Amino acid sequence: MNLFEKVNQDIKQAMRDRNKERLEALRAIKAAFLLAKTEKGDDELSPEKELAIVQKLAKQRIDSAKIYKENNRLELYEVEMAQAKVIQEYLPKSMTDEELKTYLMELIAKVGATGMKDMGKVMGTATKELAGKADGSRISAIVKEILG
Repeated sequence: MNLFEKVNQDIKQAMRDRNKERLEALRAIKAAFLLAKTEKGDDELSPEKELAIVQKLAKQRIDSAKIYKENNRLELYEVEMAQAKVIQEYLPKSMTDEELKTYLMELIAKVGATGMKDMGKVMGTATKELAGKADGSRISAIVKEILG
């Protein structure tokens, strides 16, 4: 079962449970999937594309929540964070900083990177392989720390 089908099943369950917040978040995921399918003109989304869409939605919710919190709009902050939490359930488990650092050190050795001039090679490979498991800014910061 792909992610799109799982979201559809979970929407039905949220409707049965009358869970409004969960239902809103799941409908946002489904809408983004349907939009991507129509843009592409394809009937199926690749698992990588589905993952990228879910990551983008989670990041949007978290960014919006931060803005609401800064502007003392706590009721909107709570809604965004609740939706972000639901959306994040569909992402793979994030790597800890220690796991990420270990992985990146191995990758740097494999790629043969020696300094900051090789950061592009490392980042290109790392962002593809770690899609959904680590945020690009975290990867970048650790790569800079190692290569710097």
